[in-house]
Amino acid sequence: MGGQGRTVEGVLARLASPEHGVVTRAELLRAGVSSREIERRLEKGLLLREYRGVYRVGHRAPSVEARYQAAVRACGSGAVLSGRAAGRLLRLLKGRPPPPEVTTPTERRVPGVHTQRCRALDRRDTTTWRGVAVTTVPRTLVDLAAVLDPEQLARACHEAGVLHRATPNQVEQVLARRPTAPGARRLRQVLRGDVHVTLSKLERRFLDVLRQAGLPLPLTNKPAGGRRVDCRWPERRLTVELDSYRYHRSRYAWEQDRRREREAHARADAFRRYTSGDVFEQPRLMLTELRGLLSHPPSAPRP
Repeated sequence: MGGQGRTVEGVLARLASPEHGVVTRAELLRAGVSSREIERRLEKGLLLREYRGVYRVGHRAPSVEARYQAAVRACGSGAVLSGRAAGRLLRLLKGRPPPPEVTTPTERRVPGVHTQRCRALDRRDTTTWRGVAVTTVPRTLVDLAAVLDPEQLARACHEAGVLHRATPNQVEQVLARRPTAPGARRLRQVLRGDVHVTLSKLERRFLDVLRQAGLPLPLTNKPAGGRRVDCRWPERRLTVELDSYRYHRSRYAWEQDRRREREAHARADAFRRYTSGDVFEQPRLMLTELRGLLSHPPSAPRP
């Protein structure tokens, strides 16, 4: 393709565009781009070397997906993003993207990439997210259980349910295939709701308002009737759901909210729903209602 820059650039665009700007040397050679043409573009900065034989097209700072895609491609066929990096890509974890972690079917050593070998990574535990090969959400949670503290793990599980509709049963299926996975006990405690954690600014503020008003505090993020609820006073037969726009703007979230409400009524709980405005802006009306609901003498709680 010497002297036909447009043709070469067309090949680069065709190969790299669906891969977050990442392309391998082997792909370029198969497409008819010569070694000299590759070197020329590396010298000009039109190709940027990420790993041996793996390049990124263009001058722009790489996206999170591009960084992780390059690492996965550098680790060969069958490699998938895993661990904390998978958690960040899947939006289960927040903050600065961690260094790439990749699980490979064969032994691999790639500078800058934390690799671990898994000869028989179950296909049920792999998927593609935003074009990057990655462990599934349930498998990622199992892996994260070995490295996160209980509160961080609980937050990751919460995000998995909200963003990906992941269920405890799906996680249990992975654990059944990996009974000796590190952190399995901790993960099951989180799935059962045995770890006390507040998952959002709204929940933390709600509990602060209750404390300041001298009202009894609820159990938070515990299963009730087979579904996790935000706040519950079992002995008072009261369930409260806290609605933030972020977690309740999809049809799925809306349907889940309706099911929680029906289940609360089925177990004879009073049910109330409060928004950010109720908690942060006008708590007086909410507190008046809660005082009335919590003033009844305790009764035998239902499960």
